[in-house]
This record gives sequence, structure tokens and C-alpha cells, in this order.
Amino acid sequence: MGDAYLAHHAVEMGDLESLREEIANGADIEAVLGNISLLQHALDVEISGIHGGHGMHVDLTALVLAAGADPFRKTGWNEISAVEMAEEGGHWLAVALFRAWGHRDS
Repeated sequence: MGDAYLAHHAVEMGDLESLREEIANGADIEAVLGNISLLQHALDVEISGIHGGHGMHVDLTALVLAAGADPFRKTGWNEISAVEMAEEGGHWLAVALFRAWGHRDS
């Protein structure tokens, strides 16, 4: 069974392959560790990269979202959603991804 701690570690390291493996092995993608969900953690890493001048990307976020994480679920930091976190952090690409995900056909 996948490990939520290892999934969070993979996010922190930007290790997509390890993250994919943990998700495939059943890591709880909605688990909150350190007062942050896996999706919020992915955003945090990406937003830090944006503010650090490393460009914008959405690969970590997209992988966690594709695994079923809910970007509208309020949790973690101040009970905000991942969408709100992305908006506040200036991660417009993640916001666009979340909005498109929210309008998908069921």
C-alpha cells in the first residue's frame, strides 16, 4: 500500500516518478500531513518555484489532481481550498486547470 508520507516527500523533492508510484500503490491522496493536503503541498512547491524565478509548471498538481484529489475541498492551511491557495499564490496555470477540472462531464 502506498504511503502518504512518502507521497508528500516525493512532492517536496519534485520527484514525479516516485509520486506516481506512491499514488499507484494506493497512497491516500486526501491525507493531510503537517496541516497540508497532498494537493496543497504540490501547489506550495510549484508556487515556491514561481516566486523563486524557476518558471511556472503544473506537473505535480496535475498528477495529484488526476489521481482524484478535490481542488475545492477546504483543508489544511486556514481551511482554504487548493483553488484559493493557487489564486492567492499567483499560480494562474493551476487555477485554470482546477476550473477546467470543475467543469468536466461527470
